[in-house]
Amino acid sequence: MKKGLVICSCVALLMMSCRSEFNAVYKHGDTEAKYEYAKEFFANGQFQHAIDLLEEVVTMKKGSEEAQECLYMLAMAQYCNRDYESASATFKKYGTSYPRGIYAEPAAFYVGQSLYQSAPEPRLDQSPTNGAITAYQQFMDLYPDSKLRAQANERLYELHDKLIQKEYLSAELYYNLGGYFGNINSNDESNYTSCIITAQNCLKDYPYCKEREAFMVLIMKSKFHLAENSSEEKRLERYRDAEDECYGFINEFPDSKNAATAQKYIEKCKKVIKD
Repeated sequence: MKKGLVICSCVALLMMSCRSEFNAVYKHGDTEAKYEYAKEFFANGQFQHAIDLLEEVVTMKKGSEEAQECLYMLAMAQYCNRDYESASATFKKYGTSYPRGIYAEPAAFYVGQSLYQSAPEPRLDQSPTNGAITAYQQFMDLYPDSKLRAQANERLYELHDKLIQKEYLSAELYYNLGGYFGNINSNDESNYTSCIITAQNCLKDYPYCKEREAFMVLIMKSKFHLAENSSEEKRLERYRDAEDECYGFINEFPDSKNAATAQKYIEKCKKVIKD
């Protein structure tokens, strides 16, 4: 128990000493002292202290030999401190300020990496995901032989999968809402129609995605239910469209667990069409 208290006391004293040292340098140190301490804080994993000093030093070092290192270190400190939005902006600033700089290649990579780290779950807005995709693609265009290319390419697949999941969740939501909040018979506007459009657009963008079968199931079911709820004017046309969709699904996925559902829909469609 006593040993634990001693250790805690030592850690507290060390933290107080470190904080006191930082305050002294931050308030009274010159540019060189702040820069050297910033590097020390960065090396020791005290990224917030490094950021606080570097944000001031970057301006003072502009035009000097250390300017590139200073700006890149600030971006890396922000990244390591998990302030990904600031890190992305600072890495971009480095690329703009020093397009042929010594850290230009990793800076371009970490623009995408920062946005990748901040990309939210598929249900949420995917603006950071789209930004990361653009950044990684630009990185690979600029540095096709980079050692980081494989990692960037792997991240791209993950990000595209996230966008696909987002579209699938949207299409599934439209399907689950069914005929609610919309008139199926009016101007072709309904949740089933929205489901079909969302799923088809995603398959156009990602025709070989692993969710292809799931998207096609939603399209098939939505077209059938849309036909079931159609007006007399559009009923026959929609049943024929649903029948064609079911045949297409069975042809592509003959062993699917949903093949039986497709066959059941075909029989119902045929009965309506013949009548």
